[in-house]
Amino acid sequence: MANKLTKKTKFLIISALLVGVSVWFWQHPLHQAELAEKRGNRQPVGSTAANQPAEHGQATKAALSVELTRPAIVQWPMTLVLNGSIYPWQEALVSAEIAGLRIQQVLSDVGAQVSKGQSLVLLADETVKADLQKQLATVEKDKAALAEAKSNADRAREIKDSGALSAQKINEYMIAEQTARANLALSEAELENQKIRLRQTKVVAPDDGVISSRSANLGNVVSAGTELFRLVRQGRIEWRGEVNADQQAALHAGQAVRLNLSGGKAVTGKVRLISPTVDSNTRNALVYVDIPKDSAKPGMYVQGQVDIGQQQGMAVPLGAVTYRDGFAYVFELTAADAQGLRKVIQRKVQTGRTRGEQIELLSGVTAEASLVLSGGAFLNDGDTVKVITMTKRGA
Repeated sequence: MANKLTKKTKFLIISALLVGVSVWFWQHPLHQAELAEKRGNRQPVGSTAANQPAEHGQATKAALSVELTRPAIVQWPMTLVLNGSIYPWQEALVSAEIAGLRIQQVLSDVGAQVSKGQSLVLLADETVKADLQKQLATVEKDKAALAEAKSNADRAREIKDSGALSAQKINEYMIAEQTARANLALSEAELENQKIRLRQTKVVAPDDGVISSRSANLGNVVSAGTELFRLVRQGRIEWRGEVNADQQAALHAGQAVRLNLSGGKAVTGKVRLISPTVDSNTRNALVYVDIPKDSAKPGMYVQGQVDIGQQQGMAVPLGAVTYRDGFAYVFELTAADAQGLRKVIQRKVQTGRTRGEQIELLSGVTAEASLVLSGGAFLNDGDTVKVITMTKRGA
């Protein structure tokens, strides 16, 4: 029995020794280093994370280098923004002056440049020419009648005192001469009318200009006053902008107006006149602006800008403003610390007009604020930065 107890005691002692050796092995620093290397964390042998200083366990974030600028006080132009459309300066209607004739030829079309007196439409003139020849014959007949009546009247005057003819007969010859003379005058007037009708078979341009519309078609029988063409007189066009009563007081003839056309094109016009009346429905008046020929097309809806003076304001370079979530921000720099580093404060600002590379600041910062010139997209409120250069105000 004692022998059995001795063997059991030996087994327990050996088991305890094996357990102790295993615990010592797993806790040994060499084994911990091997495990760290397998995890990708190569710690020096004999050291643990618990033994490392806190400042060495964290990497210092690198400071972003930025340039500094300050708002500049500049004179901003005061501008009125108006809306309106482009119209012909004056539009002439070309119509037929004679009725009942057929269009024989159409000599021009939309977009054509025409000169005053140029033929645009030829009307069939056969009947007019026939009437003219008929009237020519009537004139010749009346001339012969007048010659006969004049001869009779002359003879009557010669023998008036001889008593060969009665006073009544002599008076008849005198009246016949006057009647023949009147008939001839009437025939000649009608002849001139037929010549005018013949000229009217050619429909001509009333002025120099550009044809803007055409309703004349070959074969149509026209009536007097029928519109055949519409003509932009002298090719002149104008912009008519709407202004309210307050804006009207700031405008005057001769002011320059910038029109922003499609495709980024701009054209400059000049105020010709301002309407003396106000529309009773819109309460707006019209300003008439002459613009260069062929610079735009009538009917275009265009926005115009008129400079009416200057106003003082703050401006910064465009790059100093960052846009996030639909709002504009700038980054203001705090005072430098012992190492020359600064922090940035994100300021929400309200922007205004732009001119060249500058943008107007209406609110959010003062004129003495130090701002980050560019790179705001990479910054957040409270970030540490290093100023590498100083840029002039608003540059």
